[in-house]
Amino acid sequence: MRIDILTLFPEMFPGVLGSSILGKAAEKGIVEFHVTNFREYSESKHGTVDDTPYGGGGGMVLKPEPLFRAVEAIAGDTRPRVILMCPQGRPYTQKIAEELAKEEHLVLICGHYEGYDERIRQHLATDEISIGDYVLTGGELAAMVVIDSIVRLQPGALGNETSAVTDSYTTGLLEHPHYTRPAEFRGWKVPDVLLSGHHANIERWRLKESLRRTLERRPELLARIELTEEMRRLLQEIEQEKNTGGHPD
Repeated sequence: MRIDILTLFPEMFPGVLGSSILGKAAEKGIVEFHVTNFREYSESKHGTVDDTPYGGGGGMVLKPEPLFRAVEAIAGDTRPRVILMCPQGRPYTQKIAEELAKEEHLVLICGHYEGYDERIRQHLATDEISIGDYVLTGGELAAMVVIDSIVRLQPGALGNETSAVTDSYTTGLLEHPHYTRPAEFRGWKVPDVLLSGHHANIERWRLKESLRRTLERRPELLARIELTEEMRRLLQEIEQEKNTGGHPD
């Protein structure tokens, strides 16, 4: 996979792209990162990339020419997904991450100032993505979030290939609780079932606790997935335990 980032602040990216999972994925040749300052594609001798909005108003608007020229130079004869990082975009989810992870070439545009010339949205971008209902100074941090979520899904990027499969949101549920050694810490014990060695019971416990955690923290997610008969039975057990005040291991 190749990921191009168009930004006015390329100095923000080396630390993130060169560290942890992202850095290791690049070293292994799983992903290529290319960071470009799109000011270099300005037609102005002063490198101007923004201007005042037609019709008046405060703030500055990013001009179309530099971004079109930058994307066209990067894309060549190919047709990459061109993603506009924007608070007006569709809310980012794990499902979108999985969709984008299948692409060979992504171009992420990091905006700044008041916004984009509308022709960038209409005729250059293939996608607009928002990572949340809030406004950032620019799209750089949002781009880092999207890149991290995509690269970790690439084969070979994670040391344990099952990790990405069992993450929260991948199955539509929040992930179950995790425990490690010691089996008892300050009087708090690991659930007996996890020490039993009975794999079927462990898997049942994990599914039940995923359902419990989702029901307690993000109940709206349950409406988005197709519940199996086992899930329905476990939810009934959880409801009964809630009514009786129980929460067995």
